[in-house]
Amino acid sequence: MFSSLAVLSLPGRVTARTAAAVLVSAASVAGLVAGAGPATAQDTARGQGGATATMGGLKTHGTAVIHGEGGDQEVPAGLFEMSVEGGGMLQTYCVDIQNPTQKDAKYYETPWSGTSLGTNRDAGRIRWILDNSYPQVNDLAALAKKAGVPGGLTEEDAAAGTQVAIWRYSDHTDVEATDPQAERLADYLEKSARGLAEPAASLTLDPTAVSGRPGERIGPVTVRTNAGGATVTPPVDATAAGVRIVDKKGEPVTEVTDGAQIFFDVPEDAEAGTSALTVQASTTVPVGRAFASESRSQTQILAGSSESTVAATATATWAGQGPIPALSAEKNCAEGGLDVTAANTGDEPFTFSLAADEYTIAPGETRTVTVPLPEDRPYDFTVRGPAGFEQRFTGVLDCRTQGAAAAGDTAQTLGEPAPATVVTPTRNPNLAETGSSGATPLIGGAAIGLVVIGGAVLVFLRRKSEQ
Repeated sequence: MFSSLAVLSLPGRVTARTAAAVLVSAASVAGLVAGAGPATAQDTARGQGGATATMGGLKTHGTAVIHGEGGDQEVPAGLFEMSVEGGGMLQTYCVDIQNPTQKDAKYYETPWSGTSLGTNRDAGRIRWILDNSYPQVNDLAALAKKAGVPGGLTEEDAAAGTQVAIWRYSDHTDVEATDPQAERLADYLEKSARGLAEPAASLTLDPTAVSGRPGERIGPVTVRTNAGGATVTPPVDATAAGVRIVDKKGEPVTEVTDGAQIFFDVPEDAEAGTSALTVQASTTVPVGRAFASESRSQTQILAGSSESTVAATATATWAGQGPIPALSAEKNCAEGGLDVTAANTGDEPFTFSLAADEYTIAPGETRTVTVPLPEDRPYDFTVRGPAGFEQRFTGVLDCRTQGAAAAGDTAQTLGEPAPATVVTPTRNPNLAETGSSGATPLIGGAAIGLVVIGGAVLVFLRRKSEQ
C-alpha cells in the first residue's frame, strides 16, 4: 500500500458562512490511502479549455450610477478589451459590478457553472442582450431606432447602456446610465431580453482525464469545438516513451475536427506513467462565454471576438495492474465547491478516505466528490501517488456577486464598486464588426488533506455516481 498527502491551502478571508460550515483545524490534515498508480508527475491545466486572455482595460465606455443604501456611486460602464494568448482580441462586459478589475489579470474561458452566472436565473437574458446590442449590432442608427432613442447613439452611449442592462440581470442591482440616451437603451434591452441557452465552449476535451493499461488505446477523448479544424500536439515525454496519439482505427493523428475521438496508444512494455496532449485551434469565441480570473478580478462575459487561439489539454494515466485512477476537477458554484472526479479503469477497487469518510471506487466506476471551498479564497492542493505521481489544483472560487452574498456574510471591502482600470476611450473596429458565432490525473493511490488558514472550518462532502 502507498500513502500520500495532498494539502489544500486557503489563505485570505473566510466568510461567516464558511467559518460556520467547516471544522478542521489550521494544522490538521486528513489522509487518503490507495493502491498502485501512475509513475510520472503531471500538473493539471487550469480551466476546462478555450481561450486564455490578459485584461487590457476599459476601452469604450460612459458612466452609470449605482443607487444603494449608502447613497449613490458613479462608476464607469462599458466595454473591456483583452488580448488572447497565442493571438486574438476579445471584447467583454462586466458581470460582477461590486468587484474591481485588475489590469493585466489573466482570464480563462469558463463554463457558466463555474461563475456567478451558474446560479443566476437571468443568465440567459444577459446572453440575449449581448446578441442584440453593441458591438454585435454595430449599426448604431438602427439600434437607436429599434430602442426608441431619439437623436441616435454614440459608441460610448451604446456600450454604457448595454453594460447597465447587463448589470441589472447579473447583479440585480439598482443602476442607471447617466446619459439619457444610454439609459433609454438600457431600459429597452432590459424589457426586451429573453432567456437563451449558454453557448458552447470554443474548444473542450471530454473527458479531460483518462486511464488504462499499457498495450491498449486509452480513451476516447472527444474534441468539441466550433473551429473548422484543430491541431493535436503530444508532449515530448510521451513521444520519448513511445506513446502515440491515434484515432479509433489506431492511425496517428495530428489534425482533428469537432466530434473527433482521439486516444493515447501506450506501448505494452511501458512502465506505469502519465502524460498529456494538447489540442489547439484558431476560431472566434462564441458570444456569451464567461471569463473568470484566478486573482479575484471581476468576472467578464464575452461581447465580441476576433479570430483567436484556443486550446485544451487532456491527461492519460496507465499501469499494468491494480487500480488505475484518473482525476479531473471542475468548479461547481451551485454547490459552492470543487467537483473532484475519480475514475477507476483498473482490475482492483480503489479505496480512499477523505476526512472521516472512506470511499471505494470499483473497477469501471466513476465517482465525484464535491469539496466545499470558501468564497473568494485561493485554493491550492496537490494529490500525490506512487512512483512520483502528482496532480495539482489551484484557483479561486468566485461564485457570487456581492449583492448575492448570503445573509450573515461579511461583505468584502472594496476601494471602488466598479472597474478599477479606466483608460482613454479607444476602439478596435475589427472586434465591433465581428458577427455573433452560432457555433457555437486522484488519485493513483492518494490522500487529500485540507489545511485551512485562519480558523476552524467544517468540511461537508457530497458524492455522486456518474455513468
